[in-house]
Parts: sequence; C-alpha cells; structure tokens
Amino acid sequence: MFKHILLPVDGSDVSRRAVSSAIEFARISGARLTPYTCVHDQWIPTDNELWPEYASRAHDEARAEHVKIEEAAAQNGVHCVGAASVASSPYLGIIAKAIELECDVIFMASHGRNRVSSLLLGSETQKVLSHSTIPVLVFR
Repeated sequence: MFKHILLPVDGSDVSRRAVSSAIEFARISGARLTPYTCVHDQWIPTDNELWPEYASRAHDEARAEHVKIEEAAAQNGVHCVGAASVASSPYLGIIAKAIELECDVIFMASHGRNRVSSLLLGSETQKVLSHSTIPVLVFR
C-alpha cells in the first residue's frame, strides 16, 4: 500500500501521541518512516546574528526527538531515519521534504504546537491538506 511515510513532528503532545500510531501504520504497511521537523525561520531571520545558535539548537532538539522515534520504530521492525530542514513555513517544509524523499503519504497530527496561531491563521495541517499533492492521513 504505502512504501514511505513522512511523519511531521513538532514536540507537541498530539504530535507525540501520533508517533506510536504512525509506527504501527508503517509496520502494517511494510513502509519505512521518516520523522520530520521543520526549523521555522519566521521568528529569527536567517541573516540575524542569532540565527546560527537558534538553528543549531533547533536541529539538536529535532535530532533528539528523532532518535527516540527511530528507537521505538526499530523495536517494531520499522526502518526509520529522521530528517529536518529550514523553511519559511512549516507546511512548505513538510510538503517539500515529502516530495524530496518521494514519500507516498504524510501522516500528521490534527494540530501542532501553536494552537493560537492555528485559530488565527489556519493550522499547518490544514495548509498541508490544501496544498499537498501527496495523500495526507490526519491523526486525531
């Protein structure tokens, strides 16, 4: 059915709860899993002197989260390697990474870290659903 699943993770509670379901979905599908974190450059522009420290810390946090997911996936027989990238909007990073890695489904939580932003601007999940040509499975 599916061969490669992209799992966007942002450290939110619902994102963490989606992990075990994504691992099980990958196991049943015989698919590999890529947990993905977008380092969002909206708050600190890349030309700001604070950017290198912010980006380094964000990548370190993402890697730590990915290692946990990789270990849990391995315990369930699922091939899993994390990925991260910088993007101006998380939904753009998610879609770009899914295309780059040739994922055939995006498995993501119904909402992420910033609930206030999702009320005002529309959630990243809604944006991925609206703009992705790759199927999206929403975990609620």
